[in-house]
Amino acid sequence: MIRLALALAALLALPLSPAAAAPRATAKAAAARDWTRTVVPTAEGGFRMGNPAAPVKLVEYGSLACPHCRHFEETGYKPLVQNYVRSGKVSYEFRNFLLNAPDVSISLLAHCAGPAKFFPMSEVVFATQPQWEDKIAQLSADDKAEIDKMAIPQRIARLAEVGGFNQLAGRFGVSPARARQCLADKKGLDRLLDITKAAQDAGVHRTPTFLVNGKVIDAATWEEVEPELKKALGG
Repeated sequence: MIRLALALAALLALPLSPAAAAPRATAKAAAARDWTRTVVPTAEGGFRMGNPAAPVKLVEYGSLACPHCRHFEETGYKPLVQNYVRSGKVSYEFRNFLLNAPDVSISLLAHCAGPAKFFPMSEVVFATQPQWEDKIAQLSADDKAEIDKMAIPQRIARLAEVGGFNQLAGRFGVSPARARQCLADKKGLDRLLDITKAAQDAGVHRTPTFLVNGKVIDAATWEEVEPELKKALGG
């Protein structure tokens, strides 16, 4: 409990299927299924897109405030989804690894949007990352000092306001009232902190960090991740 409190304090400091024909029919149906439409929350706290029985499971520990994660989103997300996840060969799970105070606010709202909207919203969060980070960075010294004096729930809400996160979440069905509720949700905050702490305890200390079938791979870009997927698929 003490470690979680310390972690939160550090994060919130402003930084910056007929008999013989059945198998053939089943295989055809399976091949036609679009697995990108299947998104579920996981026991580990993330969101998984794809076939739960996929032979290859890719997990990303990433931060919505991380520029390297944004680069993977911009260059690797579409080929990953279109060429591997859609067919059911690979499942893709994103687990939030909190980096800083704005990351806490936007991650709470992305989770608030729910499984079906998490990945579409994350795409927009990454695409607009430079803009909302700049808004927060341009806060005056007096504004930063004032935010630092706020209680944690107020601080989280204030940063969401400055970054325009509530309006962004509204594009994905999160009403203003629901946004305020999610930003003040202690259980939601604790879940995010638990994901981050579990990752750190497992030796994850950078974003993005990728796991293929439970093992950390030495890769941070799509050019490095794709060969690992092909290898795991036997290609």
